[in-house]
Amino acid sequence: MTALLVVLSGCSASGAGSGRGSAGPGLDDPAKKEIAMQLISSAENSTLDWKAQYKYIEDIGDGRGYTAGIIGFCSGTGDMLKVVERYAASRPGNPLERFLPALRAVKGSDAHDGLGRPFTEAWTKAAADAAFRSAQDAERDHSYFDPAVRQAKDDGLGALGQFIYYDAYVMHGAADSGGTVGFRTMRREALAAAEPPSRGGDETTYLNAFLDARVTAIRKEPSHSDTSRIETAQRVFVREGRFRLETPLRWKVYGDSYRIDGP
Repeated sequence: MTALLVVLSGCSASGAGSGRGSAGPGLDDPAKKEIAMQLISSAENSTLDWKAQYKYIEDIGDGRGYTAGIIGFCSGTGDMLKVVERYAASRPGNPLERFLPALRAVKGSDAHDGLGRPFTEAWTKAAADAAFRSAQDAERDHSYFDPAVRQAKDDGLGALGQFIYYDAYVMHGAADSGGTVGFRTMRREALAAAEPPSRGGDETTYLNAFLDARVTAIRKEPSHSDTSRIETAQRVFVREGRFRLETPLRWKVYGDSYRIDGP
């Protein structure tokens, strides 16, 4: 996806060093999760208004078919299929259910066969249904948010590190596939370079090692090249020592500036 605008003031909060992020609320704290979703939306949809993205859908030409919804579910990777299956389970006979065979058929490709405008229009209209929004929320949590936060907590990371893991899950997935480098490979490379806080390591050093691994991964992927999501956003938060993801937060993605002033 792309990115847009919003700016800030303020200086660093906790200061760099070993970090004590794990002592504060985790990313699963409602206020922190809201911040995480705004950060994701700045990179995925060029806005902090992530709740307006349930209806979003387009083919962005990255080889993954349609990209849609609050974190960019894709027809080519199969998570869009899971969203529609969840929706069908909670709302049988909904307008998207008839596209399930086509979604299963295009999984693993960028094809639109059996989908096209009727599908994208149905997706947009479905966003008005709370059951469809809940299906997106549930798939986000099950496949991305929960496993990322759980692993980050096991590694002794605070809210910032948990977000860094979560964003990597959203953009790359858990495992390597089709020319992409997944989260597990990035973490393995980071662990080879630095110890995480759970093993007595320095939080700043470890997070920078993980971000280094992610930058390398982005540069290997044909569908990605811009690393501002890391260098002018997450790396800035690490440098400022915001291990608990304290506000105010100021960052840039794809050249556009953003700010969050409060929880």
